[in-house]
Amino acid sequence: MSALTWLNSEAFTAVGQHILWSDMIGNIIGLGALALGWRRSIWTWPAQFLSGVILVGAYASADLSGGVGKQLLVIGVALWGWRLWQRGRQQAQDGTVAVRFATWRERALLAGGTAVGTLAVGGLFTAFPQLSWNPWPDAYIFVGTLAAMIAQARGLVEFWFAWLLVDLVGVPLAFNSGLAFSGLVYVIYLALVLWGMRDWWLRSRAGAVSLEGAAA
Repeated sequence: MSALTWLNSEAFTAVGQHILWSDMIGNIIGLGALALGWRRSIWTWPAQFLSGVILVGAYASADLSGGVGKQLLVIGVALWGWRLWQRGRQQAQDGTVAVRFATWRERALLAGGTAVGTLAVGGLFTAFPQLSWNPWPDAYIFVGTLAAMIAQARGLVEFWFAWLLVDLVGVPLAFNSGLAFSGLVYVIYLALVLWGMRDWWLRSRAGAVSLEGAAA
């Protein structure tokens, strides 16, 4: 049995749902990546990269092309985010990654890009049904994940809000697609997102106060 075959085999059954090894392992690593992001650890990016590689197999086995595309984006953005955070740590006096709220222009670009991207990807999935049997939710998660990770890479507090919006669709979609462990993990993601949002919010406010004090 190859490693790929084993990863896409059943680990156990819970409440009538078949749990795949790839679904379970990839999402556990993904949870760790989110927790590391909350702590502003640069190791969040290698963890996201590894989680993406494993979850490609899980979503492919469930015929969720949007999920596969999302994980391929995770892999690519993880490499970019890792490089960006390394540069940020080198420039910071205390060696940590600075976080802040986005400007209104950045928020408009994120929201507008997400809306246009979702329409474009959803249209593509609709035109080519073989790419996705559930085009609009897949497109929403596909583009929303990209927006969230771009915001995270730039140290924007809004990245937590983006993840929250992705989770609202990701939870029911995962359960309906037979990826029960992904659905359960999305629920845990929600708790981590709320805690992480609070932590980054407070840090961004503290940073703003420090800058105002230095300017005075």
